[in-house]
Amino acid sequence: MMNIPTPPLDYFLCTAGQSQQMDARTIDQFGIDGYTLMEVAGSSAAGHLRAKFSPGRHGLYLCGKGNNAGDALVVARYLVQHGIGATIVLISGDEELSTDTDKNLELLQKIAENDPNAAETVIIPAWDQFDPNRSADFIIDGMLGTGLDSELRGDYQKAVSWANDSALPVFSIDIPTGLHADTGEVMGEAVIAQETYTFGTLKQGFYLGEGPLCTGKVIFCELPFPNYLKECETYLIDEQWVPEPVNPPARHKYEAGVLYIVAGSEGLTGAAIMTAESAWAEGIGAVMIICPKGILPVFESSLPQIIKKPVGSRDDYFFKEEHAEQVRSVIHEKPGKILLGPGLGRDPSTVAFVHDLLDGETGDLLIDADGLWALAQQDKWNKPDDANWILTPHPGELANLLDAEIPSDADRLTLVRDLCAEKKITVVSKGYPVIVGTASANCYLTGYDTRIFARAGFGDILAGKIGAFWIMTGESATGSFIGLLDGKRKAENLKKQYPNVTPEPLDLV
Repeated sequence: MMNIPTPPLDYFLCTAGQSQQMDARTIDQFGIDGYTLMEVAGSSAAGHLRAKFSPGRHGLYLCGKGNNAGDALVVARYLVQHGIGATIVLISGDEELSTDTDKNLELLQKIAENDPNAAETVIIPAWDQFDPNRSADFIIDGMLGTGLDSELRGDYQKAVSWANDSALPVFSIDIPTGLHADTGEVMGEAVIAQETYTFGTLKQGFYLGEGPLCTGKVIFCELPFPNYLKECETYLIDEQWVPEPVNPPARHKYEAGVLYIVAGSEGLTGAAIMTAESAWAEGIGAVMIICPKGILPVFESSLPQIIKKPVGSRDDYFFKEEHAEQVRSVIHEKPGKILLGPGLGRDPSTVAFVHDLLDGETGDLLIDADGLWALAQQDKWNKPDDANWILTPHPGELANLLDAEIPSDADRLTLVRDLCAEKKITVVSKGYPVIVGTASANCYLTGYDTRIFARAGFGDILAGKIGAFWIMTGESATGSFIGLLDGKRKAENLKKQYPNVTPEPLDLV
């Protein structure tokens, strides 16, 4: 069994509290002061903006009074010295600026007063003194940071609305103003940024709710946080840290283990076929379909490369409770993993079959589709202690399993985390984003647009891939990560084929 690798810092997804705690500990315990952190953050963002805008351009900086504004003022200071002008709009005036923000405003003013080669700097001391027709080439959003936990009001709401209505590209500092850092909820109104330069940690809310709509492209700017002060339990799935699957040639087809696919019923054979083909395509040695004998001819003609093990009689077109012992006998013949669910149907006898099969089964099981529906019919379900389970529910199936409503992605993340910790399972919660929860209570999110997979059959394909990669890696979560990253490549290819198609938010992967 492999251990899940720890992602590097630039794939940590932190809450506002975790981000603020890292910042405070770096200042108080490690000894790097807040002003220095602000300088590193602002100079990093300025470097990215210099690559976009040439001398002679002019930026409009919308600034609050906290440290988010201070970061923006550092950006302005660097850019004006490279010929890019700045108009600074202090939304709340200059009377209550944070200490470091006030210091950076003074430094910017020194540049304006003493450097004849610097670009123009204009400071507007209040929102109501700003002329919305003033010429600019881009907007820097430095109004509010990660501490926002109530709806925008007053001049901040007006400034955000104006920025969104303008035709200028908007670049947010650390987080788009109005976006909740933890949940991705829009707090009344939020900046819609072209890019977000985020400092020290990625914020969890970037990938939940309306976060992806608001952030645009997220660019991580590292801060000198020492590793031993970093705490996180949510991460972004990415090829940069997920290991490539290793599938060395086997001496015989059963050496690496068999993927047993317990699937199919009359009228629902397509799900089993897609699952089997998906698993087989990854190159594992043996894929075996276990099915009711009555539907065997469908698989014989459609899947010549797949081993078939029918159970019951020729008159059985769906699994029945009495088939459980036969199935158990087959899956114990050779080591492997079991994928249960695609196209099983929902006949009461099939539900009883699933319950019987799962009761006391101590192997490795991936439970998908109708297998999840059957599991949810139990008032109380638990995984046997010696078993390893992966559940792959879409939001509706997850709600059935939990017997609970799931109003938001943030709620879904919390519920998945709690479910995995309680049941000691891996959950691949499909949706946008996909959330992978593990028995350690760590969770992992996809950072790409999974809505393009909201089509019938893609869940079956994903289940087959996860099952195959689970066999290759020996680790349920790692197998899930690799299967999802394979999906990412397909998403990118589909977007290239259909560049003008914008998928609607949907529930299923």
